Parts: sequence; structure tokens; C-alpha cells
Amino acid sequence: MIKLNYKTYGEGEPLIILHGLFGMLDNWSTIARRLGEFFQVFTIDLRNHGKSPHHPAMDYSIMAADIADFVESHQLKTIHVVGHSMGGKVAMQFAINYPHHLNKLLVVDIAPNAYKGNHAAIFKAFKSLDLPTINSRKQADEALKNILPDFSVRQFILKNLARNKDGQYFWRPAVDFIHNNYTNILSAIEGSYDGHTLFIKGEQSNYIQSDADLSIQKQFHFAQLEVIKDAGHWIHAEQPVAFFETVKPFLLE
Repeated sequence: MIKLNYKTYGEGEPLIILHGLFGMLDNWSTIARRLGEFFQVFTIDLRNHGKSPHHPAMDYSIMAADIADFVESHQLKTIHVVGHSMGGKVAMQFAINYPHHLNKLLVVDIAPNAYKGNHAAIFKAFKSLDLPTINSRKQADEALKNILPDFSVRQFILKNLARNKDGQYFWRPAVDFIHNNYTNILSAIEGSYDGHTLFIKGEQSNYIQSDADLSIQKQFHFAQLEVIKDAGHWIHAEQPVAFFETVKPFLLE
């Protein structure tokens, strides 16, 4: 059993938020604070991410079991779950494998389908940075420009850069373990779920397409789909007000 790192906000019915690939719980702090006005919110670092432990085994059944262990160890009984991207797939697998623990499921910009990989440059960036020679985040940013020319992507990745007590930089994610399990991360979710489910798609994102709509309907029998305008894959960061106003009524109704 892995003890996942987490933060809590507010009081009320328990709600767990799960980040995406190479993310961490702090990516959701703004939304978590707002939802903490209505729920007891737990933001969690998934295994091999953030400050949670590293482990060579990593697939959706294993990560769903991590969440089930978390629920049981905190004596939460039933919960709401919000999951984004990879975290959305963890949330889906949790719903399928542990429906007795779940009240409502909310999946952000991901479908249960298998996906083609598009993270080669990000893996290259992680592995190419010569960490012992890095003296500042600015230097790290400069070193990654040729591999990751998009500023926002670099900043997302550099949130994973941390310093130890000796002042040396290190990557928080277990990059090698994640890379070794990348096929598992891209894989489809198996099974079906009959509970209350909301899928949220970013209008400008291609993570949920027409074929994905069919798999959602086939596997999540009572699912609704909402589209947030002027948003890409990181809906909660790009359109936080619209995202919150979509999430709140679904969870409270």
C-alpha cells in the first residue's frame, strides 16, 4: 500500500481531485479552495508524481486501488471524484472497480479510449536536463527551450523541478517508471459504470472526439457531456469560472 501525498480544503461531503500526467496536486489548488466552500476536498499526488512515493508498477487498476486504499484509510466511505486527463482515467477505473465507494464521477477532457502517445518531447526534456549543472529555474528554462519551445508547456514541466536540502535540483516525478509504463497510461479503460457521471470537454481540445462519445455512452450509461467554450485540454486553468459553474451544480444536485 502506497501512502499518497495530499492536501485538504474545507468541510462537508468528501471530494477527491486527481491531476493528469506530470501534474501534481497544486495544479488544482484554486478550484479546490472554491469547492472547499461546499465539500471536504482532497487533492492527491498520484503515485510517481509530486510528493507521493515512487513505484515501478503503474497502471489504472493499480492507481485506482491506491485511491480505494486512501478512501478506506481515511474512513471516507463514499466520495465524489474529479479527475483530469490521466487522473480522469484513474477516476473512471476507480468507479468501475469500486462503485460502492463512489457518489458522483466527474471526468475532465479525457475518454475511456486508448490514445496515441504525444509526450516524446516531454520525456526528452526531463531526461536531457543535466541537473547537477543547474543553478536556477531560469537556467533550466533556457536549457529546455530547444526541446519545448512552447512557454506554457515548459512552465508546466518546470513545476516538477524541486531542490533538496543541499540545494541540488531534482525532478519530483519518477520519470523512468512513468516512461516504462507509458503504454499502460495510454491504454483504454475496461468495464462499465452505472452511476451519475459528467464528462467535461474543452471546446478546443481533441481529447474527446466523436468516436470517444460512443465509448463514453457504451461504458458510462448515465453520463452527460458538457463543453466549455474557449478552453483547451487544461480547462480548469484556462476557464476556471466556467469550469467551476459547470462542476458545482452537478456535484450539489
